[in-house]
Amino acid sequence: MLPSNRPPVHPGEIVLEEFLKPLNLSQEQLAKYLGGTWTQSKISDIINKKRKVTESIALDFGDVFGTSSEFWINLQYRYDLWFAQQSRKPIARLPQLEQLDNSSPKKN
Repeated sequence: MLPSNRPPVHPGEIVLEEFLKPLNLSQEQLAKYLGGTWTQSKISDIINKKRKVTESIALDFGDVFGTSSEFWINLQYRYDLWFAQQSRKPIARLPQLEQLDNSSPKKN
């Protein structure tokens, strides 16, 4: 269950606080190291929560930071899901399922 009083950590916060700052690495240095389509602007957008960590980004971060790609995807998923939960009204469970629960024998 996700905490309800505050959003989970965004992956960009992890990039900044757990990697860039401790390694004394600039966004531009990281972008150059990653190469390809990476730019300082792309790193900045992730850090500032303006860009999501996609599967491709998660793979790159997993490689460069020595983590799993799943780590980055899960951070993004938890962050996105928390905001989705905040903006929706819960839907009642199907009555048919409630009836099934009430008719099944209770275990001791």
